[in-house]
Amino acid sequence: MRLINRRPGRGNTVFLLFMPFLLLIAVYFMGSTARLSQNPDDKLLPSATQMVEAVHQYAFTEDKRTGEYLLWVDTAASLKRLGIGLIVSAAIALVLGILLGSVPLFAASFSPFIAVLSMIPPLAVLPILFIVFGLDELSKVVLIVIGITPVMVRDLQQRAGEIPREVWVKAQTLGANSWTVILRMVLPQLMPRLLVAMRLSLGAAWLFLIAAEAIASTDGLGYRIFLVRRYLAMDVIVPYVAWITALAWAMDLALDQLTKRAFPWFGGARHA
Repeated sequence: MRLINRRPGRGNTVFLLFMPFLLLIAVYFMGSTARLSQNPDDKLLPSATQMVEAVHQYAFTEDKRTGEYLLWVDTAASLKRLGIGLIVSAAIALVLGILLGSVPLFAASFSPFIAVLSMIPPLAVLPILFIVFGLDELSKVVLIVIGITPVMVRDLQQRAGEIPREVWVKAQTLGANSWTVILRMVLPQLMPRLLVAMRLSLGAAWLFLIAAEAIASTDGLGYRIFLVRRYLAMDVIVPYVAWITALAWAMDLALDQLTKRAFPWFGGARHA
């Protein structure tokens, strides 16, 4: 049988799923063991024991200064900012995506503008956001919105453009006006694609969030990572990075399951 036609069996699926992660963990701890055997004070690759102690300190021990459990406080702060940014971005992207994909006059005017906005590096305008909106929560949320909304808008516009022209003609032939076409035909087609676009934007959203928290914040996962880096506290940084990765994966999985359950007919959900 050709290699391109071979499929993993049920027994091999789980093994193949975890194999890359196990290899990465094995390589890390092999390197850690080698470095610590030569220099027990080495901080670059902390051992499992060191990271477990750090997690216990930050997640299950009250901070002496604030009396809070820092990992959970940082997690709540970051997820709040990220959640607001994603919801606002999704709402704006849905409205603009419908207009750009359904109203040719609107698309002719604003489509090039959105395309230009999507090319602006969001981190380049971060100092402007801090000056205009201050160093509080608003600037961090706005950075996420600016960073991912234009890309989501263009994705939804493209999805609207993929609706066959015959469907538009049939809907209008049956007497549907513009609002009926938008609400009954375009909106149902764009809703599942919106969830897929949110999944694809999660990585960028986390990047902008961590960058904003690292520069100006008093809590959050990004703030904590950049705070402890001055002490070379890799035993804290590595678990925090792993925790961020786990949160991002869980959010991606949740959006994927929501897409499949809410819109089982949408083929794009199987390929995202």
